Amino acid sequence: MAAKRRPCEKGRKLASDRDIIHFMMQEGQELLKKALALPEKERADLASTLIESLDQTVDEDAEAAWQEEILRRLEEVRSGKAKTTSWDDVRQKGRALLNGK
Repeated sequence: MAAKRRPCEKGRKLASDRDIIHFMMQEGQELLKKALALPEKERADLASTLIESLDQTVDEDAEAAWQEEILRRLEEVRSGKAKTTSWDDVRQKGRALLNGK
């Protein structure tokens, strides 16, 4: 099956679908290379913006629900109902799990 040809500017070679896809992949790779060269803070900001662009749905009640959950958990910690674990213990258990112990 022959590749479809697309019209280009006058005097330029016609581009096939495969050529266009290849060009777009190269552009994407160049963009990724430039993004990875950014300082850490700028990469984090860029990543956050890209992730936010993927999900355009807004849950109006989410912020209020999270605030309620935070307050509930804080009260459980203050009252002694919730058992806390030190960072050293969490890290030690995490390392043991990763090392298969």
